[in-house]
Amino acid sequence: MYRRLIEPRVREALSDTQVVLVVGPRRAGKTTLVRIAGGEDRVYLTLDDQTTLASARTDPVAFVRGLDRVTIDEVQRAPDLLLAIKKTVDEDPRPGRFLLTGSANVLTLAKVADSLAGRMEVVRLLPLSRAEVLGRTPAFLETVFAAKLPKPKNVILGDALTETVLTGGFPEALSRAGERRRQDWARSYLNSVLTRDLRDIADVEKLTELPKFVRLLAEHAGQLVNYSEFGSGIHVTHKTAQRYIALLEQIFLVAALEPWYTNRIKRIIKTPKLHFLDSGLLAASRGLTVDRIKQHRKMLGAAIESFVFAEIMKLASASDLRLSPYHFRDQDMHEVDIVLEKDDGMIVGVEIKASATVSADDFAGLRKLADASKSKFAFGVVLHDGDTVVPFGHNLAAAPISCLWS
Repeated sequence: MYRRLIEPRVREALSDTQVVLVVGPRRAGKTTLVRIAGGEDRVYLTLDDQTTLASARTDPVAFVRGLDRVTIDEVQRAPDLLLAIKKTVDEDPRPGRFLLTGSANVLTLAKVADSLAGRMEVVRLLPLSRAEVLGRTPAFLETVFAAKLPKPKNVILGDALTETVLTGGFPEALSRAGERRRQDWARSYLNSVLTRDLRDIADVEKLTELPKFVRLLAEHAGQLVNYSEFGSGIHVTHKTAQRYIALLEQIFLVAALEPWYTNRIKRIIKTPKLHFLDSGLLAASRGLTVDRIKQHRKMLGAAIESFVFAEIMKLASASDLRLSPYHFRDQDMHEVDIVLEKDDGMIVGVEIKASATVSADDFAGLRKLADASKSKFAFGVVLHDGDTVVPFGHNLAAAPISCLWS
């Protein structure tokens, strides 16, 4: 069993907040986490049970009446429960009464978006980070925001790094021996969430086209979003493609990374970039294997960028730092893959390379970002398939990707 980095946050939230909601993709480990963090004396109910689901949907108020210190799994299957929970916690506001999980972001649903404002804390759980797999407590984010050089440990390189990226972080994928079996699991998982979980939150006109749509997105992972191009791939409008991507974000399959910009630079691209939140699912969608990567190394680029993005999001969820992620690109094609902005305005830039070598040219985007950020620029790092940290100027360095779990 893996110790999850966000477990202390869940325990802390239960100590002072009436409702705690743990959201994240299905099979990421939410149920295991809430059973541990919530303690053994809580009532446990799951809406995957058809009888329990029918009761919750038929009369949500009666369902929650009398419940106290309860865990309710997969709450997105009966979103009206949140309105009933609001009523009961208004009457009895003791902390820790409701611990919920959701495999879809129910807070984006209009009828429940504001129902628990001020009464609920939301904690996001993504699939396992590499640090969690290794049983480590990483300090990468704190280190770079302190403008210090990260120190790599448990370094993995070359084919071992490729295999780690293509496996992803879902516990069941990690438990399977062999690449083919892991990809079989990933394809089965995608088929399940693209039908069952999406039906819980929306009516999708071309449900049978979604696997093709996801494969199309996988081919464009790490690139700027082009809704018209995505839509034409399955013969729908750009507005429908935009809606589909929003739905895939709700079930934590993909993320649209918004652009960072400042008035100091007038010519900035203001289009989001697309990332998969699990590189193993991305690999399965594109049919990427270790052997294919050996023959065509460039194919690893998008997968390793999504892998690093997801790793950083996992670290950010557990960190005391309050960070917002962006990407940066100007019209002269200077770019930074990930820009992390702290709540005080301090900036860290992360550029990602699949190769083992780094040159001064790889820092062009980071230097542009530093110039735009002025005194708010804390650090810029190029993460790559290497084993040594190398300074490249003031507050700039090349560092192994393995620093993310050091």
